[in-house]
Amino acid sequence: MDLDAYSLTHRRAWERLDYLSRKSKLTGAEADELVMLYRRTSQQLARLQSHSPDPELIAGLSALLARARGRVLGTRTGAWQEVGRFFSHRFPAALYRSWPWWVGVASVFLLVSTCLAFWVDRFDSARRVLGIPNDTGDLTAPGGAFETYYSEHPQGAFAAQVWTNNAWVAAIALFTGVLMLPAVYLLFMNALNLGVTAGLMADAGRLDSFFGFILPHGTLELTAVFVAGGAGLKLGWTLIDPGRLSRVEAVARQGRATATVALGLVAVLLVCGFIEGFVTPSPLPAPVRIAIGFSAEAGFLLYVFGVGRRAVLGQARTDVELSVALATDNPATVSQATFSTR
Repeated sequence: MDLDAYSLTHRRAWERLDYLSRKSKLTGAEADELVMLYRRTSQQLARLQSHSPDPELIAGLSALLARARGRVLGTRTGAWQEVGRFFSHRFPAALYRSWPWWVGVASVFLLVSTCLAFWVDRFDSARRVLGIPNDTGDLTAPGGAFETYYSEHPQGAFAAQVWTNNAWVAAIALFTGVLMLPAVYLLFMNALNLGVTAGLMADAGRLDSFFGFILPHGTLELTAVFVAGGAGLKLGWTLIDPGRLSRVEAVARQGRATATVALGLVAVLLVCGFIEGFVTPSPLPAPVRIAIGFSAEAGFLLYVFGVGRRAVLGQARTDVELSVALATDNPATVSQATFSTR
């Protein structure tokens, strides 16, 4: 299948469907046209998925059909239902669709941090190049600045401060990603700080303390930063390579997905702030604190690759089922498809 030719052939119909699904009031003829275009686009999406899957094109059509579905079914949901649907469908689906980007960011970030840590630990030249003082005992000694940072403020206030700071860093990484270089610079500086601290603690023979304080909250916290950086860079790359859409359409579509990720990460970073404020400085043994951090990370990854994958596949399946129901005028099938969208 020639995707370029296929997209060009059907683009006007997709744009018309988008227009009708956003229009506040429809005439009878427009309502009939909306149903017809929805059914046809659902069938086209199913054909694309089975013959020549293109993640960007499929994601765009899925988002288009999700908007149109509400107009076709005439559904109205309450505020709490919308919040529930956001965290059960929209947010995990956006995370799952962008996972190659943030996994790539994570790989490069951790590689850079590891190399920097090794350099600082093993070579004196690293201190000269990076401007690190020769005496860093105030930072690395037992009870030094590295450890007291997590306990020098009241836990609740510290958790709130951490949440606010991390949300700010994630927002910068997300929305400067459209310019690419600022997001790359921010990620590099975070990798530099992590690598230098790890190298200094290793040089002092206190790497166990470093991991004991970093891993409980840092595992999930860094993953949130990776997600923000990956989603931001994907937005920037969309500006460079919009694919089969116009540059404005592609950036607008990816911008909506980026905004979804930004909103969802607020909740993820709230969990990180709670762990950093109450678990990291707690008197619990280090293995227990680390196990709590790993459990939070495992829960997030299960959320992405379990709930997110199911949301993406379920959305496409529902569109096809509803298309068949509308084509056959089967009320029972329409009702079943309606229920599965909620």
